[in-house]
Amino acid sequence: MARIRHIALVVDDSEKTAAFYTEAFGLKEVFRQKNDDTRGQWAIYLSDGYINLALLPVARPDRPVGVDHFGFAVDDVDEGLKTAVAAGAVPPTRVLPRDGRQAETFVRDPHMNIKLDISRGWLTEKPAGAASIDTSTPVPVA
Repeated sequence: MARIRHIALVVDDSEKTAAFYTEAFGLKEVFRQKNDDTRGQWAIYLSDGYINLALLPVARPDRPVGVDHFGFAVDDVDEGLKTAVAAGAVPPTRVLPRDGRQAETFVRDPHMNIKLDISRGWLTEKPAGAASIDTSTPVPVA
Protein backbone atom coordinates (compact mmCIF):
# COMPACT_ATOMS: atom_id res chain seq x y z
CA MET A 1 0.00 0.00 0.00
CA ALA A 2 1.26 3.48 -0.86
CA ARG A 3 1.74 5.91 2.02
CA ILE A 4 1.72 9.74 1.91
CA ARG A 5 5.16 10.72 3.20
CA HIS A 6 6.10 13.91 1.32
CA ILE A 7 4.86 17.43 0.61
CA ALA A 8 6.74 19.87 -1.63
CA LEU A 9 6.40 23.64 -1.54
CA VAL A 10 7.74 26.01 -4.18
CA VAL A 11 9.31 28.92 -2.29
CA ASP A 12 11.05 32.21 -3.08
CA ASP A 13 13.63 31.91 -0.29
CA SER A 14 14.38 28.41 0.98
CA GLU A 15 16.59 29.56 3.89
CA LYS A 16 13.95 31.92 5.34
CA THR A 17 11.19 29.38 4.80
CA ALA A 18 13.25 26.64 6.49
CA ALA A 19 13.96 28.93 9.43
CA PHE A 20 10.22 29.50 9.87
CA TYR A 21 9.29 25.80 9.84
CA THR A 22 12.15 24.80 12.14
CA GLU A 23 11.41 27.58 14.64
CA ALA A 24 7.60 27.44 14.49
CA PHE A 25 7.08 23.68 14.36
CA GLY A 26 10.38 22.09 15.40
CA LEU A 27 11.04 20.41 12.06
CA LYS A 28 14.61 19.21 11.54
CA GLU A 29 16.69 19.70 8.43
CA VAL A 30 17.60 16.33 6.92
CA PHE A 31 19.07 17.17 3.52
CA ARG A 32 20.04 19.92 1.06
CA GLN A 33 20.30 19.65 -2.69
CA LYS A 34 21.24 22.19 -5.34
CA ASN A 35 20.81 21.72 -9.09
CA ASP A 36 20.31 23.84 -12.20
CA ASP A 37 16.60 24.33 -11.34
CA THR A 38 17.17 25.81 -7.86
CA ARG A 39 18.48 29.20 -9.03
CA GLY A 40 21.62 29.11 -6.87
CA GLN A 41 19.71 28.33 -3.69
CA TRP A 42 19.54 25.08 -1.79
CA ALA A 43 16.42 22.93 -1.95
CA ILE A 44 16.00 22.18 1.75
CA TYR A 45 14.32 19.04 3.05
CA LEU A 46 12.81 19.12 6.55
CA SER A 47 11.07 16.42 8.56
CA ASP A 48 9.14 15.76 11.72
CA GLY A 49 10.47 12.19 11.64
CA TYR A 50 7.51 10.95 9.62
CA ILE A 51 6.68 13.37 6.78
CA ASN A 52 9.31 14.96 4.54
CA LEU A 53 8.72 18.64 3.64
CA ALA A 54 10.67 19.83 0.59
CA LEU A 55 11.26 23.57 0.16
CA LEU A 56 11.99 24.02 -3.54
CA PRO A 57 13.33 27.39 -4.75
CA VAL A 58 12.17 26.78 -8.33
CA ALA A 59 9.47 29.44 -8.80
CA ARG A 60 8.68 30.29 -12.41
CA PRO A 61 5.45 30.93 -14.34
CA ASP A 62 4.60 27.22 -14.64
CA ARG A 63 5.54 26.52 -10.98
CA PRO A 64 4.13 29.32 -8.79
CA VAL A 65 4.95 29.71 -5.10
CA GLY A 66 2.82 27.37 -2.97
CA VAL A 67 2.05 23.66 -2.77
CA ASP A 68 3.68 21.96 -5.77
CA HIS A 69 2.99 18.26 -5.18
CA PHE A 70 2.73 15.52 -2.61
CA GLY A 71 4.33 12.13 -2.64
CA PHE A 72 3.44 8.52 -2.07
CA ALA A 73 6.07 6.12 -0.77
CA VAL A 74 5.84 2.73 -2.47
CA ASP A 75 7.90 -0.44 -2.27
CA ASP A 76 8.27 -0.71 -6.05
CA VAL A 77 8.20 2.49 -8.15
CA ASP A 78 7.57 0.71 -11.46
CA GLU A 79 4.61 -1.20 -10.03
CA GLY A 80 3.29 1.93 -8.31
CA LEU A 81 3.49 3.81 -11.61
CA LYS A 82 1.69 0.99 -13.48
CA THR A 83 -1.06 0.86 -10.83
CA ALA A 84 -1.57 4.65 -10.87
CA VAL A 85 -1.71 4.82 -14.68
CA ALA A 86 -4.10 1.84 -14.82
CA ALA A 87 -6.36 3.75 -12.39
CA GLY A 88 -6.38 6.74 -14.75
CA ALA A 89 -3.39 8.84 -13.68
CA VAL A 90 -1.79 10.90 -16.42
CA PRO A 91 1.62 9.28 -17.07
CA PRO A 92 4.94 11.12 -16.67
CA THR A 93 6.00 13.47 -19.44
CA ARG A 94 9.73 13.20 -18.74
CA VAL A 95 12.30 11.04 -16.99
CA LEU A 96 13.71 12.76 -13.92
CA PRO A 97 17.48 13.20 -13.69
CA ARG A 98 19.32 11.04 -11.15
CA ASP A 99 21.25 13.95 -9.64
CA GLY A 100 20.50 13.60 -5.94
CA ARG A 101 16.83 14.50 -6.14
CA GLN A 102 14.68 12.31 -3.97
CA ALA A 103 11.78 12.22 -6.46
CA GLU A 104 11.63 9.22 -8.78
CA THR A 105 8.61 9.72 -11.06
CA PHE A 106 5.57 11.97 -11.31
CA VAL A 107 2.03 11.38 -12.52
CA ARG A 108 -0.98 13.69 -12.44
CA ASP A 109 -4.34 13.12 -10.83
CA PRO A 110 -6.79 12.69 -13.76
CA HIS A 111 -9.53 14.81 -12.14
CA MET A 112 -7.73 17.78 -10.57
CA ASN A 113 -4.38 17.70 -12.42
CA ILE A 114 -2.47 17.55 -9.11
CA LYS A 115 1.14 16.42 -9.48
CA LEU A 116 1.84 13.21 -7.53
CA ASP A 117 5.33 11.92 -6.74
CA ILE A 118 5.75 8.13 -6.66
CA SER A 119 9.02 7.19 -4.97
CA ARG A 120 10.57 4.66 -2.62
CA GLY A 121 10.60 7.27 0.12
CA TRP A 122 12.21 10.44 1.42
CA LEU A 123 14.66 11.22 4.14
CA THR A 124 13.13 11.74 7.56
CA GLU A 125 16.47 12.02 9.36
CA LYS A 126 19.97 13.10 8.37
CA PRO A 127 21.80 10.42 6.39
CA ALA A 128 24.96 8.82 7.74
CA GLY A 129 26.92 10.25 4.78
CA ALA A 130 26.75 13.63 3.12
CA ALA A 131 23.73 15.75 4.07
CA SER A 132 23.95 17.91 0.95
CA ILE A 133 24.73 17.56 -2.74
CA ASP A 134 25.34 20.22 -5.40
CA THR A 135 24.91 19.03 -8.99
CA SER A 136 24.36 22.45 -10.53
CA THR A 137 26.37 23.30 -13.62
CA PRO A 138 29.39 25.44 -12.69
CA VAL A 139 29.28 28.95 -14.11
CA PRO A 140 32.47 29.72 -16.03
CA VAL A 141 34.54 32.56 -14.61
CA ALA A 142 35.03 35.30 -17.18
